[in-house]
Amino acid sequence: MAKGLLLAAFDYTNAHADEFHDWYDLEHVPERRRVPGFGLCERWIGVANPKHAVATYDLDSPAVLASAPYKAIAFDNLSVWSKRVVPMCTRLLRFDAEQTLPGSADSPAGAGGVLVNAMNVAPEHDADFNEWYDHEHIPALAAVPGVLSARRFVDTAGTHRYLALYHLTEPEITMGADWKKAAGTPCTERLRPHFRDHVRILTRRYVRAG
Repeated sequence: MAKGLLLAAFDYTNAHADEFHDWYDLEHVPERRRVPGFGLCERWIGVANPKHAVATYDLDSPAVLASAPYKAIAFDNLSVWSKRVVPMCTRLLRFDAEQTLPGSADSPAGAGGVLVNAMNVAPEHDADFNEWYDHEHIPALAAVPGVLSARRFVDTAGTHRYLALYHLTEPEITMGADWKKAAGTPCTERLRPHFRDHVRILTRRYVRAG
């Protein structure tokens, strides 16, 4: 069975920062860590905008999100604290996904940063897009020094169908010459105009203050 991923990204500009982080650290993430089928659960903070927060949760399979233990803490059963904090935030992205590449690889522990790339693609270019991503783009970026993993996911029911997730030793890897060379091929430039609803969030590892 394919691995899964739950990813949530918020702009918490309008929330109280201390409460937002306390809620995530003391309740929201621990609740999910206790659900059978959840693996590594990590938090990330935007590089360009430190009010952008990303949480990534490895899943044994996407079916974990339909399990009774998860439903008991999610959807209509969110906690009172969740129902207070979440409406203060702007959701940037939620991705309930099945991993398509590479195989059953998990998130590497200890990364210093994560790059999130989510998008749709014009339907008539879908096959070409996936061929390029699987056979050129992901292998090239995975080979860049400092890239710990490069994975792809698909969400057939959400706002964005495709997501690529790159774990990095540090976010600055994406600003280097090796990354730019790997990412800027002629095929990339040919397909870029066909991306739709593109969300790109470069993050560094969240470290709890104090």
